[in-house]
Amino acid sequence: MHTTPYSNIIGKHVLIIVENLPVPFDRRVWQEATTLREAGAEVSIICPRMKGFTTPRETLDGIEIYRHPLPVEASGPLGYLIEYGTSIFWWYWYAIKIFAKKRFQVIHGCNPPDLIFTVALPFKLLGVKYLFDHHDINPEFYIAKFERKDFFYRLMLLFERITYRIADVSIATNESYRQIAIQRGKMHPDDVTIVRSGPKLDRLRIMPGDEACKKGRRYLVGYLGVICESEGIDLLLEAVQQIVAKRQDVQFAIVGGGTSLDDMKKLSADMNLTEYVDFYGRVPDELLLKVLNTADVCVNPDRPTEMNNLSTMNKIMEYMALKKPVVQFDLKEGRFSAQQASLYAEPHNITDFADKITYLLDNEAVRQQMGEFGYNRVLNELSWSHERGKLLGVYDKLLSTFRQRQSVPQPVLSTGLQE
Repeated sequence: MHTTPYSNIIGKHVLIIVENLPVPFDRRVWQEATTLREAGAEVSIICPRMKGFTTPRETLDGIEIYRHPLPVEASGPLGYLIEYGTSIFWWYWYAIKIFAKKRFQVIHGCNPPDLIFTVALPFKLLGVKYLFDHHDINPEFYIAKFERKDFFYRLMLLFERITYRIADVSIATNESYRQIAIQRGKMHPDDVTIVRSGPKLDRLRIMPGDEACKKGRRYLVGYLGVICESEGIDLLLEAVQQIVAKRQDVQFAIVGGGTSLDDMKKLSADMNLTEYVDFYGRVPDELLLKVLNTADVCVNPDRPTEMNNLSTMNKIMEYMALKKPVVQFDLKEGRFSAQQASLYAEPHNITDFADKITYLLDNEAVRQQMGEFGYNRVLNELSWSHERGKLLGVYDKLLSTFRQRQSVPQPVLSTGLQE
């Protein structure tokens, strides 16, 4: 009998749980959700309410989104305990209500933290599959943040092992994460698939820039991403200080929000950089594209830690999709993504980072060559159009066990789920 590609997905219900970012702001999660919806699945998402995304319940592009309160965006051990404890409560609350409304066949858990298995486990007893979407390596993040391997580090390793043990399949953002799933998580290689966070080119549109973003200066250097300790914004500010000490024709634009945003604004002021550095915060795509299309060079100052060395950063590929040359520290997965689209500074060498920015600003032909290389690499290898089939293939295989099970009576639970 002839079946359409990914036919096992059609009509199935997927519950996606993400804790650290709201949807649709989390670009990877939103691309996955819309891809599944386009393939015929019903998709529900549980995520936190955060700045700009505070509507408790809404439907976007046919996807049901349930946003729960988040009393604190954590920055310390007590903050994480409150944040994650609150999140677990809401995951259970909404998962039960959504399941009562319409049974889901898959829980798609997006870390951090590695605690979504606590919700997936009881539903597995009801036949629900658990797909683990590995966004961040939490044990390495703990080392990067607290610089020690103590009880909590070992606890991170334990949560990671339990997550992999419970997961039916896992998707990794790169080969480094895949090897962690196989070696540390003891998953079978056939159950771990790389699905990169390739950008959607219809979203990241190349368009004319806006000279107003340069504040009257000749050049603009752009940054896009989360503002937290591991992102190295303080290192970028040190590089800015070195650059403006020698030349005053460069403006810097930092786009994004996070727990360290206010601290970085204060640091910039303390370093007398306010007139050279603009903090835009979290902004709509229209403004984001205006700023990045104006930029002559884009930067990724991620702190050289083992976590960042093994992690793929979405911003690098987004820069490339807009034909922007990149400067970053020389880290394994960053080099794999960008290749010849980037210059690589020696880890921890701020002067080298600053010098490479200056070199690109003074060499337009090199900027154009690197930009073209990066754009073509995204277009031909890394964009979401090349990754979506991998995601759907994982789901089609995972859901094959549910074929012809629609006739099984559904449990009827009265929970009063409101539309």
